[in-house]
Amino acid sequence: MKWNEPISFCLLAVLMGAFAFTGCREEVKELRWYNPLEMDEAFALSNKHLNLLEEEQIRDFIHRFGWNMQETGSGLRYKILEEGEGPEASYGQGVLLDYEIYLLTGDPVYSSAEKGPMEFIVGRGGVESGLEEGILRLNKGSRAYFIMPHHLAHGLPGDGNRIPRRATIVYHVHLLEIY
Repeated sequence: MKWNEPISFCLLAVLMGAFAFTGCREEVKELRWYNPLEMDEAFALSNKHLNLLEEEQIRDFIHRFGWNMQETGSGLRYKILEEGEGPEASYGQGVLLDYEIYLLTGDPVYSSAEKGPMEFIVGRGGVESGLEEGILRLNKGSRAYFIMPHHLAHGLPGDGNRIPRRATIVYHVHLLEIY
């Protein structure tokens, strides 16, 4: 038989493949199946630890600036710097505000100087839930700081742009109009 014949080539290929397969044998390790309840418990403990760490960072930030802030049941911290006039904003009303958004590191993220004033209807979503909650405590002309833990801001993923995942954000707002 000549080596250029198709049968010889196929035979050679089969023998080489068999040699390679038998020469590289490793024992197959047994797969371990995880109990979903154990996984849930591990994730819950990890999340609890991360939330406690975030709370500590917020307290350190407030202490560093010496701010006396109020806290709501959801975890929003707010400090009203200047009281406005008239009734407070309420659900279903439109609001117009100037704003600056910072990370806890002090890094600026967004501002109305860059993007123009923000306008939205309170209670319809489209903005951070912490911002809606804070706006409900203000009247026209008010200025305030809001500190929003990640669950009141952009959550686990961040905003996909300038706000990183699990980021706590600080808003400085000036409520220009309620309509």
